[in-house]
Amino acid sequence: MPNSTFADDEYQKFRRFLEKQSGIVLGDNKQYLVRSRLAPLMGKYDLPSISHVIKRSMEPTERQLRLDAIDAMTTNETLWFRDRYPFELLVKQVLPEMDAKKAPIKVWSAACSSGQEPYSIGMSILEYQQQKANSFGRGITVTATDLSSTMLERCAQAEYDSLALARGLSEERKRQFFDDLPSGNMKVKPKVRSLVNFRSHNLLESYSILGKFDVIFCRNVLIYFSAEAKANILRQFAAALNPNGILFLGASESITGLTDEFDMIRCNPGIFYRKK
Repeated sequence: MPNSTFADDEYQKFRRFLEKQSGIVLGDNKQYLVRSRLAPLMGKYDLPSISHVIKRSMEPTERQLRLDAIDAMTTNETLWFRDRYPFELLVKQVLPEMDAKKAPIKVWSAACSSGQEPYSIGMSILEYQQQKANSFGRGITVTATDLSSTMLERCAQAEYDSLALARGLSEERKRQFFDDLPSGNMKVKPKVRSLVNFRSHNLLESYSILGKFDVIFCRNVLIYFSAEAKANILRQFAAALNPNGILFLGASESITGLTDEFDMIRCNPGIFYRKK
């Protein structure tokens, strides 16, 4: 029977390895998370224990296992239109401002997980365009990035089961933006998918290859990083934004003490940050 136990020193080594590879910081008592996330890899690689998975994943020669282990630890499910207010602000305040520029607009969904955020942004854009004909005549696109190759494959498939669809989607949005599949799942309609392009990116690496953006969503992601990594990510976000560009963070996330390159814009409800 596979063994799911491992020593504390192995956990500490794996914590350091994961932070170096992905920036994610595991707490002192997250052994259960490692156990649940890495357990499927025992069967996949025919290894007798979690301990073997941990040791082998940290060996440079075990490239695929290393990628799979990082993938497993960085994968997170998310919601459609999470917290609502960022998407309401996007439609009511941000998109009208961007539309007035009469220039191509680029939005970035950083650490997009299984695709709910970028597709929610795409739906919001289409809803705005329904309200205002001929908007964004020069084009608007959403770039969505993630470290996980598994998540990017799921995003590109744009297919979701009933459980995922129940998390934040109204019946009207399902009807308007999804097609039914014979399996009982639903697939995001082409008019939404055509707005979004997916690509692999590690937030610890350079952002220059991605180009410049007008709006960045990086929500409920910074909470997993160390203070040093957070500050570096925020510095790179500022550099990646066009003048007066806008940054959306998670409801519980703050930039206090990490950067002075943004002004906080208080709204009712919610906040966003504008590049100085």
